Amino acid sequence: MLRLSLCAITAISVIAAAPAFSKTITISIGYQSMCTDTYPAGTVLKGLGLLQKYLPHTGKYAGVKYRIIWRNYSSGAPITNMMMAGKLDFGTMGDYPLVVNGSKFQQTSTKKSYLITMTGYNLDGAGNGIVVPTKSKITDVKQLAGQTISTPIGSSSWGMLYEMAADNHIPFSSFHVVNQSPMAGIAAITAGKIAAHADFCPISEYVEYKKVGRMIYNGMATNVPYLHGAVVTASFADKYPAIVVAYDKAVIDADQWISNNPYQASKMIAKWTMMPKEVLYLYFSHGGYLTLDPEITQKWIKTLQYDHQILAKNASIPPLNFNEWVNPKYQETAYKQLGLKYSAANKVVYNPKENIDLPPEIWVQGSGIQKYSSVGSMLMAAKADIKAHKKINATYVYDHTTGLKLFGNYAYYVKSGNNYTAYMTVVGAKSNAHGTPVYTYKQIISAA
Repeated sequence: MLRLSLCAITAISVIAAAPAFSKTITISIGYQSMCTDTYPAGTVLKGLGLLQKYLPHTGKYAGVKYRIIWRNYSSGAPITNMMMAGKLDFGTMGDYPLVVNGSKFQQTSTKKSYLITMTGYNLDGAGNGIVVPTKSKITDVKQLAGQTISTPIGSSSWGMLYEMAADNHIPFSSFHVVNQSPMAGIAAITAGKIAAHADFCPISEYVEYKKVGRMIYNGMATNVPYLHGAVVTASFADKYPAIVVAYDKAVIDADQWISNNPYQASKMIAKWTMMPKEVLYLYFSHGGYLTLDPEITQKWIKTLQYDHQILAKNASIPPLNFNEWVNPKYQETAYKQLGLKYSAANKVVYNPKENIDLPPEIWVQGSGIQKYSSVGSMLMAAKADIKAHKKINATYVYDHTTGLKLFGNYAYYVKSGNNYTAYMTVVGAKSNAHGTPVYTYKQIISAA
């Protein structure tokens, strides 16, 4: 009997010493390869293997093997559907889809999701936009009344349409809104089959870069911050909290990687996605559309609450208890373990108006990014490059009113003596021209 007892005790000891998760843990992540502002929580993590870098392998996770499944989606709405169906653990998406995600989960009696990180923001709302075919005569959103507008239903651009209509006193019912993915919208604009397409980052700029459409409305006109982040199912987070912390660490690392060298990051990300490097640089460079910052600030919570009010009023979105949904504890732990200061409570938000005096740039094929002291010197350099038959990938200037970074060939220019200023819209340029001529890029290059 004594021998049997000793064997039993030994067996119990071995069981007690075994890891809590002595199996393969599957991690399913829904991401968007066509939405730049989600890249730090999806595409970059996948491309650089950053999640694997931080996954736990000690304590309960000793001996665990990980199986990471990446599923690519055209917008945030299908990611939420797959999370609710138990097919995804994490999802990265824009602001309106985020609040829809939280609301839909809380509508059930047994399921919840947590907001665990942001990825970046634009304080004024730039990133969403409305484009029309290049040859369209439409120049103002008020001309869209009675017209067909496509957008990914449930996306951030869908929410922007409600804001745009309210701001311009246009009955939303006057638009014929149809559901189209970014790729379908691009094809429809190219073929001139719809009056306009509203989409999230960076589709409007991509359409302009490809010269198949032009932007008539930038989301910055809403003056509502444009946000992106990631959510996780509560069932996964409660079971594997250390993995959620690892995911947050990876997002922090991805944001820093892009910020440290946006030129190289843009070229690498272009290889992982269909987005041209010149469009990515417009977003990721200093002064670009996207300010990279994963921290969940009180300002962003208030912005998401405002977004929820818009959707609750116009789209019958269910209530959302933000105290239960917003869960920064994983992020706070991630910052602490990385030896970084978590400053969300007192975060200073980057204002695009600070960009106005940043140097304009030219991306010349084979020569990289060149910076210039003024708009005038950039235009003269571009003129010289054209004369020398150099391939200009892109030029970049800043709207003199808002500080928004623009492709130089889509800006409007005002010349006063030897001083040149750039504007996003012809209306903005004319209001500051004081009766002097307003030039397109081609015209100003000739005059430079």
